[in-house]
Amino acid sequence: MVTVIDTLESRALRHPEKQARPDSPILKKPEWLRVKAPGSAGYRETQAIVKSHGLVTVCEEAACPNIGECWSVSHATMMIMGDTCTRACAFCNVKTGLPDALDPTEPARVADAVAKMGLKHVVITSVDRDDLTDGGALHFAEVVRAIRKAAPQTTIEILTPDFLRKDGAAETVIDAKPDVFNHNLETVPRLYLKIRPGARYYHSLRLLERVKERDPEQFTKSGVMVGLGETKEEVMQVMDDMRSAGVDFITIGQYLQPTRKHAAIDRFVEPAEFQALEAIARAKGFLMVSSSPLTRSSHHAGEDFAKLQTARRALSGR
Repeated sequence: MVTVIDTLESRALRHPEKQARPDSPILKKPEWLRVKAPGSAGYRETQAIVKSHGLVTVCEEAACPNIGECWSVSHATMMIMGDTCTRACAFCNVKTGLPDALDPTEPARVADAVAKMGLKHVVITSVDRDDLTDGGALHFAEVVRAIRKAAPQTTIEILTPDFLRKDGAAETVIDAKPDVFNHNLETVPRLYLKIRPGARYYHSLRLLERVKERDPEQFTKSGVMVGLGETKEEVMQVMDDMRSAGVDFITIGQYLQPTRKHAAIDRFVEPAEFQALEAIARAKGFLMVSSSPLTRSSHHAGEDFAKLQTARRALSGR
């Protein structure tokens, strides 16, 4: 019988999903995707705090192009539960393998870093932990509670995995009451087997819907990448699916190929197309839309959260 551990060890040794993918040329970035190399005083200060607390950030692990801008203003997205993922998505630069055991000191270390950085808004994400019985849900909840205690004025946004086949896991995280519950659909249903083979589109959609059913006041957020071969009509259908699930905030950004082993870029989407997608999303009723080549889930998250609150108040007449 093949167990989860057998599968994870196999991935750790061979990375079959990525090694089976032939090398593909990395397209030259257009001018609108070029960013300055990081190195400001604020960047170095954030880097020092992250390092001294032994933290992992998705900014580094996923090679985010916005790291210089975000870290210069003390905005870092913490990635909990280690730096090793149990899945091997075709778009993601986080390494795949058999993760270490959870560190019980991590919630306190994350909370202390948030307090020392003086963050008004923090984004917490994680690797997928299919090896854990609850997918790491309780650990997520403990991190949220630790931040509430150490930095009560900080608003908390979480970007979670899908907790596939982990009964009760989503409810554990929802009940910790983060201010924003984010789970990215990433791409259109047709491309899931190629881009996100370990996930299921309708399970992810249902996860977002369950958040609203359990806690209607909790903001929900989801994102998609473009430039992977999807059509405009498919993206619009994803928007409709999100709205049917009650999603408040959609992010749309350009997919960037991390290495030659990852999924190739089909095309670079022009800024004008992102503006058109934003207009369509707003017309469909999202409270907040962020759509640009460099948009990422946590880019400008604090500013966007303030706009999200304002939009809800305007809608309710308060």
